[in-house]
Amino acid sequence: MIQPGERIPNATLKESKGYDETSHCPTAPEAVEVEALTKGKKVVFFGLPGAFTPTCSGKHVPGYLEAYDALKAKGVDEIVCVSVNDGFVMGAWGRDQKVGSRIRMLGDGSAEFTKKLGLELDLTANGMGVRCRRFSMLVDDGVVKTVNVEAGGKFEVSDAQSMLKQV
Repeated sequence: MIQPGERIPNATLKESKGYDETSHCPTAPEAVEVEALTKGKKVVFFGLPGAFTPTCSGKHVPGYLEAYDALKAKGVDEIVCVSVNDGFVMGAWGRDQKVGSRIRMLGDGSAEFTKKLGLELDLTANGMGVRCRRFSMLVDDGVVKTVNVEAGGKFEVSDAQSMLKQV
């Protein structure tokens, strides 16, 4: 598992930045390289098992939306939500959660980034396949400063209020 002091691994994530009113779908996702995203920036990542799931939609994303101004005031350049979903799903979920440009909703469809972080979670028995463990992480210029990983079924250390204390 990734540790503070290590460089964040590079991976290609996918981001849908728009919405097509004709098809009622997010626009085609674009590639986002983690290395470029974090270069020279202070970035808060939070990862979760899946879009449109109860804790993720009811607590995790809303908490970071609520803390947006406070995190920005502490010098955070970007807030990134990562899940093992495709970029279209993450785009639709971001629209549903009304994140606008405050949180970047990045899809890790094949769990490439999640696996490189050592944060994969096998939920195959629940019909969900390999997913991301619930976590938060502060990255400064590509170097991991803090990592908070939840125990199974918990939501105690990866929330926005915990991150605010660490920035």
